[in-house]
Amino acid sequence: MPDTDTEKDSLFSAEPLRFVLPISSAPDRLDKTLARLIPQHSRSRLQSWVENGHVLVNGEIVKTKHTVYPGDTVLVWEQQAPEDMAFEPDDVAFEVLAQSDSWLVVNKPVGLVTHPGAGNWRGTLLNGLLFRFPALRQVPRAGIVHRLDKDTSGLLVVARTEVAQTHFVRQLQERSMGRQYLALVHGVLPGQGTVDAPIGRDARVPVRMSAAASIAPKPAVTHYEAVRQGYAPDDEAVTEVACRLETGRTHQIRVHLSSIHHPLVADTLYGGRMIAGAQRQMLHAHILQFDDPDTGLRQSFTAAPPQDFQSVQEVIAWNTRP
Repeated sequence: MPDTDTEKDSLFSAEPLRFVLPISSAPDRLDKTLARLIPQHSRSRLQSWVENGHVLVNGEIVKTKHTVYPGDTVLVWEQQAPEDMAFEPDDVAFEVLAQSDSWLVVNKPVGLVTHPGAGNWRGTLLNGLLFRFPALRQVPRAGIVHRLDKDTSGLLVVARTEVAQTHFVRQLQERSMGRQYLALVHGVLPGQGTVDAPIGRDARVPVRMSAAASIAPKPAVTHYEAVRQGYAPDDEAVTEVACRLETGRTHQIRVHLSSIHHPLVADTLYGGRMIAGAQRQMLHAHILQFDDPDTGLRQSFTAAPPQDFQSVQEVIAWNTRP
């Protein structure tokens, strides 16, 4: 064990990997040397260990580009990858609207990521489900069968058994699960209609999806109907729209409404603008319907939009009907 101070001793609690570089080796950068010594880890992960002080060369913390020489002693404290901790319980706040032995209906708040992923390995709905319902560890993805974007609020069904999960996945595939959303969009969008346009990853902007020039597009169908129209305080036209999904592609409603030139209010990724006090895309999953996997009876749930959505609705001067 290297001669380190108390703070380092507490940080480096596990036994390190120890390497003494052969006399026959040539001088090289530390990160390149580590990549040869520990090939099971990516270069970027090894670099992060160096930068965070989990690698010592001759007892000293160094930088990634440090040059190591024959005879140097390198100590490496392997660190758990964030994704390895993704399926751990966290005390996360969310509302369970209803439940049975086979399912939960969750009202997801704004700002909560549904499932762990790059940049959000902890503190997600999945982590919260494992904290409140430990038995969900036995169900793939903690029972999650469909997702909502981080800044989209509303209803999700979670399966409590593998049998129920299979049942719900089948309903999604057969398009028998009812999912209706409320959206506030820019402009006057009259009447009703359907957007039937495949969606894939945007070829130019990786974080976006697209219904135009996209990579590996998949079929996507969204039905919409104008609920009411009005004007924001700056006299910009706004339409409240009810959207019903047939498919469930990533960002589907956001992409489809933007593709017909009516992006969601405050959805800056797809051309929306922050008006009427909106600080996130104005989209809320407010109706959820499914067949109970145990009884076969149709279940239906409704959740009012959260306060931030309602505050935007309240400052818009609405007409009686579209």
